[in-house]
Amino acid sequence: MDKQLTGKTYDIQGFSVQDGPGIRTTVFLKGCPLRCPWCHSPESQGFATELNWMSVRCLGADACGKCLAVCPHGAVTRGPERENPAGGTITYPDIDKTKCDECGACADACKANALYMCGEDQTADAVMRRILRDQPFFEESGGGVTISGGECLCQPEFTLELLMRCKERGIHTAVDTTGFVPWEIIEKVLPYTDVFLYDLKCMDSALHKQVIGVPNELILENARRIAGSGGRLWLRIPVIPMFNDSKAHFDEYAAFIAGIKDAVDIVQLLPYHKMGVSKHDRLLKNEKIFVAEPPTDELMQSLKEQLEEYGLKVRVH
Repeated sequence: MDKQLTGKTYDIQGFSVQDGPGIRTTVFLKGCPLRCPWCHSPESQGFATELNWMSVRCLGADACGKCLAVCPHGAVTRGPERENPAGGTITYPDIDKTKCDECGACADACKANALYMCGEDQTADAVMRRILRDQPFFEESGGGVTISGGECLCQPEFTLELLMRCKERGIHTAVDTTGFVPWEIIEKVLPYTDVFLYDLKCMDSALHKQVIGVPNELILENARRIAGSGGRLWLRIPVIPMFNDSKAHFDEYAAFIAGIKDAVDIVQLLPYHKMGVSKHDRLLKNEKIFVAEPPTDELMQSLKEQLEEYGLKVRVH
């Protein structure tokens, strides 16, 4: 393959202990076909590089204001005076994303890095250099590399290239996926993937489409085909209040998982949290995001025990 093949990343996280066995380096690729309203990484959803603004870093229009003069489209102007975190007042910039073309001029001018671009085109060579810095941790802990997203399989050539290079180095590989991609893509990465971290968000296809934007038949069928092709699965179920946290819904999960049980190493229950709210605000899109109280420890334990009754190995993440 072309060594200059590039992929759009939005983060590379070392010393990750939640994305597969052992200590891992997780490569996050940008872009996702799903629109989960509780997404804890909303910056991962768009396929293009996007402007973000973190108010807590901003020095304000009076103390700095360098962003005000550089936007070629007039998208950055003085905003209203507000109270700052210290209890004083500050005039933040007002950013009109309807005028913004994501050129990054304001981010380049922002020395406090309050305005920043999310999404970087990197070559496979560059990503592998970053990965190999952590190889001693993989060898010591039984860890490896996880390719995640967004939906990493929406950048299939780049994901495949990274997986192949990792396997050439003897590095354990994991693919974190929604499963909402054509089987042909999964089939290509299957020989180079030691385990799929596979999301199961909802068993009701109509509800899945209503809330997340896509039905779930392809997701469930791909899980069956991975299992039938000798692949290994870590199934990941986000527990979302008022969406999928009922006993009846978890009986449906158990019934499905029973059909592929021999391929499932573990089921991870991921309790909803509010960490995505502040990240969503940084995108400046003025769109609503799901907000609720996280599930209680008692509920998580109850759902864990419910699945364990079916002979499944279950962990609360």
